[in-house]
Amino acid sequence: MAGPGYLPIISSMSLNQEISEFLLSKGVLRVGFATRETLAGGPPSTELEYILPGARSAVSFALPLKQEYIEPFLAKKDRSHHEEDNLSLNLRIKDLSWEVAGLLKSRGIMSKGTAANLKYRQDTPNWQINLLPDISHRYVAVRSGVASFGWSGNAGIKGPGTAILLGTTVTTAELEPTGPIPEGESFCNKCKLCASACPMEMIEKKKEMSVTIGGATFTHAARKSYLLCQFCCGGFTGLHRSGRWSSWSPGRFRIPEDEPELLNEFLRAVSLYNDRPPLPGGYTHPAHPENRIYLTCGNCQLVCTGEKKTTAARLKLLHTSGCVIQNPDGSLSVHPAPEAEAAFEKLVPRHRDLFR
Repeated sequence: MAGPGYLPIISSMSLNQEISEFLLSKGVLRVGFATRETLAGGPPSTELEYILPGARSAVSFALPLKQEYIEPFLAKKDRSHHEEDNLSLNLRIKDLSWEVAGLLKSRGIMSKGTAANLKYRQDTPNWQINLLPDISHRYVAVRSGVASFGWSGNAGIKGPGTAILLGTTVTTAELEPTGPIPEGESFCNKCKLCASACPMEMIEKKKEMSVTIGGATFTHAARKSYLLCQFCCGGFTGLHRSGRWSSWSPGRFRIPEDEPELLNEFLRAVSLYNDRPPLPGGYTHPAHPENRIYLTCGNCQLVCTGEKKTTAARLKLLHTSGCVIQNPDGSLSVHPAPEAEAAFEKLVPRHRDLFR
């Protein structure tokens, strides 16, 4: 009987094909394969053995978010349907990742599925702030040709753009690696409109950064402090510096340029967040288990379609969508920019002070 480390006599290519056919039958957009060699030299989040000792390869795949919920979310007409779709797709990807691991384990090959999101390296200092993933689905996907980087640093595919979620299965099998998408075949046209979708202006419009993984170098926009993303995408604040539009978050905290000041303001916002009225939906975040977190942003991912005209239309929807205010009964109301500040100031002071 085969032991847990047993590798059956089966060609890597036929195993690749079996995995691909299984995932494609489940509606997956693309499938790719990376190995320790093709991921060598990458960031710590590309170390497969962190997930599974003795791991040699990773299976990467992508599934699309439902397009019909994206524009209502950006226009602040409907928040809940996109949140529900996002959360359910994360669960589906996790399940598929473990199903692939089960398929491989049925062949006597040690394998492990991974969470699609919200799994971090808690053995690192200040992990609740840094939020380093146990494995980077983006890096594995980009190196294996499942997706390519957009200017924002989000991974995308021609067709859905960056409105995709990624999954990874790690295995001791020696799979045949697949190469990155050639630069000329990327979905990204470098319009850089994604940078204007971030309320915190975290994405640089001119500066670039690069990462080299397995001898292949990938480039996308440089980012300012990642704390800005936590501040906004965590739902703690959402008002753009101009005051003309916001994410779905009703927070109106100042955004200092100085990093220590930014951290202090972020921690102050988190403490006040605890006293805000709850909203429908949401999820539990391991870094903030005492709070319910809600999907209020992700705009840089959602605006990009890979087609400049459509992306520009989505960005306009966002920029003209107004500003969100949470009422004392917990409900959210959306106000045109000229009226938003006045509506906010009319709130009772004890409630108003939870948001600024």
